[in-house]
Amino acid sequence: MKEKRSQALLVIIAALTLQVFAAMAQNDVIGMIRETIKAGSAKELSRYLNQTVDVTIEGKVESYSKSQAEFVFRDFFKQHPPSEFGIIHQGSSRGGQPFAIGQYKSGDDVYRVFMKIKSINNQQLLHEISFSKE
Repeated sequence: MKEKRSQALLVIIAALTLQVFAAMAQNDVIGMIRETIKAGSAKELSRYLNQTVDVTIEGKVESYSKSQAEFVFRDFFKQHPPSEFGIIHQGSSRGGQPFAIGQYKSGDDVYRVFMKIKSINNQQLLHEISFSKE
């Protein structure tokens, strides 16, 4: 009887540990993405992009390959250099898909940024991002 309880306890501890590591990985990738956007580095941001990324900038929605998206972000950061960027809220959908909402400032312009992260081959990658002018 004690052996079954010990096994059950080990299973619970293992499950909780996995959840903690998954949450840490989610926070890490969102933190890394935050830093690359704050720096205005399209090249660094591309390290965290899925092979295909849905990008919305001021209402224009497009799906881009990873390399195309890098050029789109390079142009965006050049036209709207970041003066400030921070995460306002982050969490997970009911299906466990991580997301984050941030605020991007460039001069007098303020954008609401929405990001969806997707797990691909045990790697957390940016799957969708939108910049909407406030």
